[in-house]
Amino acid sequence: MKNLRKKFNLFCFRNRDKGIPNLMLYICVGSGIVTFLSLMNGGNAVYSLLCFDKAAILQGQVWRLVSWLLTEQLGGNPLLSVLFLYFFYRLGQAVEMSIGTFKFNLFYLGGVVMMDLFAMLFCPTKPAIIGNMLIPPEIFTLLYSNMAYYLHLSMVLAFSTMYPDSQFMIFFVIPVKAWVLALIDLVLIGISVFNMCYPLMLFPHCLFPLIGLLNYFLFFGSEMHNLLPLSWRVRRKRAVKRPAPGAPIPFHPAEKKEEVPYTHRCTVCGKTDVSHPDLEFRYCSRCKGYYCYCEEHINNHTHID
Repeated sequence: MKNLRKKFNLFCFRNRDKGIPNLMLYICVGSGIVTFLSLMNGGNAVYSLLCFDKAAILQGQVWRLVSWLLTEQLGGNPLLSVLFLYFFYRLGQAVEMSIGTFKFNLFYLGGVVMMDLFAMLFCPTKPAIIGNMLIPPEIFTLLYSNMAYYLHLSMVLAFSTMYPDSQFMIFFVIPVKAWVLALIDLVLIGISVFNMCYPLMLFPHCLFPLIGLLNYFLFFGSEMHNLLPLSWRVRRKRAVKRPAPGAPIPFHPAEKKEEVPYTHRCTVCGKTDVSHPDLEFRYCSRCKGYYCYCEEHINNHTHID
């Protein structure tokens, strides 16, 4: 699995400039236009035409498999929606700059495909009837409208994994580290799934948050330790294997070691082009200085100011 992930990251690195650049710009601008048209219309005609509807898709309206990305409704307040869209755009822009256009496209559009497959395979097409209670279709429409929101929450986790010590200003006043925001995000996802306000009749729609979380695990699961507090991360890096109690401690007299010549050495892991000739090495243009990184850390390291 590790070798497969390594080959995948190398493939994405070699094709990092391919794909749709500034994808989140198009998504957020499109969502803003749909929100504005819905307000001007005085109703939900535009939203009804673009939102996810399994029954309509089965009848041939296949554009709904993608157009639901533009129907994200955040809080019902236009100003709040604009702020959220700008927030998601900035996060998407930072993630794309870090991992490359190609991998970001795979990450985002892969989440879209996973949401579509789950909804088409497991979610019902008709309102549920349990006992004498009829669940109106508006409830399912509301749940489908959160698909884009949960997909964007996975992007918040991705940003926090790569930049855990970045700082956000909640309500423009309260400073919060990115890793703290990610942990809050995980708690909210758990509440969304297990909240008792969701009766069993809404299953499996309440599992949409887990689909977005699964998309995050596929691309960034190996770096989840970055969501730990800084002291834990440092302790994890500096952890060394100690000898068992009572075991003799090996003693080696100081002697001059012959230096191994190399051209490139990774600043994070210390790998060189001599010890690992199969790796590719790059120099980061955002770090202040002349710092080299291997292909595994060129897009996943803390920039040096």
